[in-house]
This record gives sequence, structure tokens and C-alpha cells, in this order.
Amino acid sequence: MLTLVDTWSRECQWIEVDHSLSGHRVVRVLEQLRLMQQKPVRIQVDNGPEFTSKALDEWAHSHQVKLEFIRPGKPVENAYIESFNGRLREECLNQHSFRNLAEARSLIEEWRQDYNLSRPHSALDYMTPAEYREKNQPQPTQSVNL
Repeated sequence: MLTLVDTWSRECQWIEVDHSLSGHRVVRVLEQLRLMQQKPVRIQVDNGPEFTSKALDEWAHSHQVKLEFIRPGKPVENAYIESFNGRLREECLNQHSFRNLAEARSLIEEWRQDYNLSRPHSALDYMTPAEYREKNQPQPTQSVNL
């Protein structure tokens, strides 16, 4: 899974689910976000091969998106996405036995919608990510964590 979380609104913008995800697949997801007017200014990532790929580097450069890599072996530098992924694993992945990829995608998307639309966050004055985004304008340094 590729999870994209906006660090400003705490909104999970996307969860891409498949058997494997290459750098080209990451670019395809980011291009979808760009076309939806949700292109980040900055992306914080670990050093996985999908993020160190030439495809992602070229896309980021051509769209003026800054890639920030955490130091190898230091997941705490990307603590927000690590926490989010842990919550996703505990609340969704560990609760289901997926029979196929379509079922996994459906249930994970259902969880993502619930996370964005139904769960208030203390860091957002107890608003849901969707409410917070609607009531506030995005900050110019909007970034996502992958």
C-alpha cells in the first residue's frame, strides 16, 4: 500500500493498494492528485526503491515538488505516516482477511473515508480532516508524507 497523508489537514488523500508498487505507480498516483488540484509542495518519504526512482525524481522536478528523504533507518523522522500506517494496520488490515485485491481496495477505501469524514482530531480542534480542510485554506507549505 502507498498511503498519502496531508500533514496540514491530517487528511488521507489516497491509499493505493496492489501486489507491488513501483516508482512509476507512485508517479501515477501523484499525477492524479495534481489533476485534482491537490499537488503537494513538499513530499517526505523514506528511502524505498519506489521513492528513490528516477520516475519520481523527474516528476517532482518537472512539477516543482520538493522531495525530502528521511535518513536511512530513522523512521521516527517520518513519525506521522508511521503512526497513520500503524492505525490503518490495527483498525483495518488486522480486522479483515481479504479474499482478493478488489475486496481489499474496497474495505481500505471505506476505512479511509471513515478516517477523513468521521474522526475528529485533537490537533485539528476536534474537527475531522474534511471539516478542517473546508473551514480553513491550505497553507502554502502544504506537504504530504508517504
